[in-house]
Amino acid sequence: MSQSAAVPSNNRPYADLPPIVAQLFEAKAAKGLTFEDIAKAIGRDEIWVAAAFYGQAKLSPEDLVALAAVLDLPTASVQSELGSHWWPNRGGLGPMPPTDPVIYRLYESVLVYGHAIKAVVHEKFGDGIMSMIDCKVNVTKKPDPKGDRVVLTFDGKFLPYAKW
Repeated sequence: MSQSAAVPSNNRPYADLPPIVAQLFEAKAAKGLTFEDIAKAIGRDEIWVAAAFYGQAKLSPEDLVALAAVLDLPTASVQSELGSHWWPNRGGLGPMPPTDPVIYRLYESVLVYGHAIKAVVHEKFGDGIMSMIDCKVNVTKKPDPKGDRVVLTFDGKFLPYAKW
């Protein structure tokens, strides 16, 4: 299922990313690949691969070679823009508060439930935080008679605050 795609690289969030990112998305669409397909091909998780496409994760040299191969892009082009000289600007993508409906609802969920989640984390683990550095994120689809459900799982390492 290949599709032609032109990514509006002058629009957000693409305008804030290296120019090669538009080519990554276009190649993904042209080959009819999902993030899951690409993840399996390069040995990573689909959320991590999607984060890399949005400049929120750092591809290793091996990842860059594998990604270029899967997308039939010149390895040198991918390496020249996302290689060892480039580092993600994590969390710095898009306006705050977010305006995209899906991202806004995630933001809203933290606004509404953030303090409750924080309180339960502290009750169960103590004084600390959940790492987003050592964290796995999964999205699954759960059938439901009232309409399919989105199940988000954040599996993060607990990091207690240091005392000195």
